[in-house]
Amino acid sequence: MTARMILLDAKPLGVADVAEIARRNARLMLGKEAMRIRASRALVEHLMQLGKPMYGVTTGLGACVDTPLAEADLIAFQHSVPLSHSMGIGPALPTEAVRALMTARISGMAAGGTGTSERVVMGLVAALNAGVHPVIPTWGSIGAADLAHLGHMARALRGGEGEAEFQGRIMPSAEALTLAGLEPLDLREKDGHALIVANSLSTGTACLCLEDVAHLIDWGLAAVALNYEAFRSSLTAIDADALAARPAFGQREIGERLRTELAGSGLWKDKAARRLQDPLSYRCVPQVWGGLLNAFEQARLATEIELTHSGDNPVILPQDERVVSNGNFDLTAFTLAWEQIGQALAHCAVGTANRCMKLMSPTTAELPRFLSARGGSRQGYAELQKPLAALEAEIRHLANPISLSPLAVSDGIEDQSSMAPRVVAKTGEIIERLRYLVAMELIFAATGVELRGVVDSMGEGPQRTFAAVRALVSPLDDDREMSTDMTRIARMVAGPRY
Repeated sequence: MTARMILLDAKPLGVADVAEIARRNARLMLGKEAMRIRASRALVEHLMQLGKPMYGVTTGLGACVDTPLAEADLIAFQHSVPLSHSMGIGPALPTEAVRALMTARISGMAAGGTGTSERVVMGLVAALNAGVHPVIPTWGSIGAADLAHLGHMARALRGGEGEAEFQGRIMPSAEALTLAGLEPLDLREKDGHALIVANSLSTGTACLCLEDVAHLIDWGLAAVALNYEAFRSSLTAIDADALAARPAFGQREIGERLRTELAGSGLWKDKAARRLQDPLSYRCVPQVWGGLLNAFEQARLATEIELTHSGDNPVILPQDERVVSNGNFDLTAFTLAWEQIGQALAHCAVGTANRCMKLMSPTTAELPRFLSARGGSRQGYAELQKPLAALEAEIRHLANPISLSPLAVSDGIEDQSSMAPRVVAKTGEIIERLRYLVAMELIFAATGVELRGVVDSMGEGPQRTFAAVRALVSPLDDDREMSTDMTRIARMVAGPRY
């Protein structure tokens, strides 16, 4: 099957494009409009001929900005930059994260503010399309440009040092480039600095997390609707007029999605609900998941800005013939959006866990204790309350902010940073755990509708959801090992719904 081709031209890359390239091996092609690279490079070369000082071109970096470079040292310095910044530590990034990082850096360069050589950008594109993936340690960036990660990327693609993954094997990067039929990157003035001065890890992995959150919202609402059927909830919680009476961000959209999901349900009939008012974890779903939907949109907008624009310092402005030192690499606004989405996911996790507990309570749900088909002689889902509680606690811990008051570095010059890579990474860890909570709710709710005897009267959405769960997990007729069941459903939740 031929890989999909994505064109980066007048229309910039979108979040979904990065996921397609990183996860499903779509190929990237640069069009003519992406060659704004040429204009910014021409200005850099013109100013060098005029002898104009430029940060990272004719000077050292960071606190060494006061050190001019000898003309004979300009190219050697660019080769040294990736080496000096290859200081990442920890386990290697997964391949999809490396591909997302490479894609994000290409996208930023195509915005035209970098001043790098066209051949360097094309070399990055070629490596990405050929599947040459530098081995990059996970930790080391404070979010004032992901210097460590991009340093390792540039070091490997120079071909002299470093390792790369190619066709499933880790090998010296020079060998990987040779096997792929690629030349090492030929770095000239500005190129080494241009490769590393971006927030490409933060931006690239954020694109992947956004795809994950979108899937999680779809499956999370499917689990809620199936739980509504099992619990026999009052649907006044999703009443359109009630939600419009105080139109908080996202809640009307969530209400509309749940009403569509529950079309044809017997719960719409008078006196179908067991209670006049349900516990808040059931009643406040539109408000809580609406908060997540709003946070998702804010994070998406913040990520798109970073993906499609230049965060370079200095930024090259060829239309004005200027090279401007700046702080566009600072990701405070981006980081705040990603801290928000992590906390929104944590609120959803609390509600999901509480609904699971409520469904297993004979007092609250009026179903057999722990949803055991054989009553008290069997455990049912009792023991799953422990991993349920553990995951919910870990999610709340991960939702705590990390971006405040980072340590000043570089002789005090770099005294402001966002910790963006870690903020996105911990959001990914929240997503991973919340998938299992949603998986548990799906499993419990599927059992609940069976024990309640309402499978045939459910809405259209819950019918489809129930069938999807039962295709992977059989009913709990007797006690058994359940880790496998949860893993199967969690994998389903990680992908698109239907």
